[in-house]
Amino acid sequence: MRPYLLLTPGPLTTTETVKGTMMSDWCTWDKDYNEGIVEVIRRGLVDMASSRPEEYTAVLMQGSGTFCVEAALGSVVGADDHLLVAANGAYGKRMGVIADYYKLNCRMMKFDETVAVSPEAVSKYLDEHGEVTHVAVVHCETTTGVLNPLDEIARVVKAHGKTLIVDAMSSFGGVPIDMASLGIDILISSANKCIQGVPGFGFVIARRALLEKCKGVARSLSLDLYDQWETMEKGHGKWRFTSPTHVVRAFMQAMNELDEEGGVRARHARYCENHRVLVEGMRSLGYNTLLPDEWQSPVITSFYYPSAGFDFAAFYQALKAKGFVIYPGKISQADTFRIGSIGDVCPDDFRRLVEAVGEL
Repeated sequence: MRPYLLLTPGPLTTTETVKGTMMSDWCTWDKDYNEGIVEVIRRGLVDMASSRPEEYTAVLMQGSGTFCVEAALGSVVGADDHLLVAANGAYGKRMGVIADYYKLNCRMMKFDETVAVSPEAVSKYLDEHGEVTHVAVVHCETTTGVLNPLDEIARVVKAHGKTLIVDAMSSFGGVPIDMASLGIDILISSANKCIQGVPGFGFVIARRALLEKCKGVARSLSLDLYDQWETMEKGHGKWRFTSPTHVVRAFMQAMNELDEEGGVRARHARYCENHRVLVEGMRSLGYNTLLPDEWQSPVITSFYYPSAGFDFAAFYQALKAKGFVIYPGKISQADTFRIGSIGDVCPDDFRRLVEAVGEL
């Protein structure tokens, strides 16, 4: 069942036990599914996200992580609001595209893809633009692997009294985040990232008092975050439309396994060790990382091509034949490829990867 390891930022390598839970069928109207699985997941996500869980609530949403980002922006940012998106990669830019589709009042603050978002620049912008009501940022920008300084950004945004929306797609569950202490109002992530589930749905963890005010804001039927939340609240886990039952059950197993591992901090430690072994090994072979170490996340790492004539397609296929699947680069200013450190993988897997690269 595991022909190769997915060394990507998701979908990623999952455990056999997570995959095994998908062998049973579930009824979307049944109490065992709604109360015994969906509601358990919702409570678990809030407990994982906040030291004050009573202030937050979780909404599950069918589709990819981008569906959830669109649902959040389209359901939380009103017609008279003003959104600032601080972007240093493809996923920050995608929030801007969503804002354009929804005709939101939106301004993009663009940073180079190889640098972190500057809290000082965000603060200066907010000083000069009092009309801004919401600020959105990507925590881990997997375009390059940069980990934006969320603590400092959050401090600036909250000091200015703005609503903070965080795309934590590739960090939540693998990098410690406390929404309550940081003042995060909306956090968005997906089943097939650091919690190590499989693709099919994402989720939004929201400040309850904020979400309660969002009735009628959404511009979409299927992506109406408020209506989805209200149905889940009143129906004790019932989704408005058909839910991906097998994927949801697999996610609950993945959450159980995260807890058994020791929680987010223990998983973060494993991912950091995966990253350390990977980077030290690749550097020993002459490969250079795109980002400076202080901005680098433990989620995915970008490496420069080792030479002008490097054939990534051949490199990719040769590594795949040895049991490893990696990612192409995603920036235009340099020739790079990327290797993920998350999923059901351990430091020994990266030692084997480095050995395989050395053989190539």
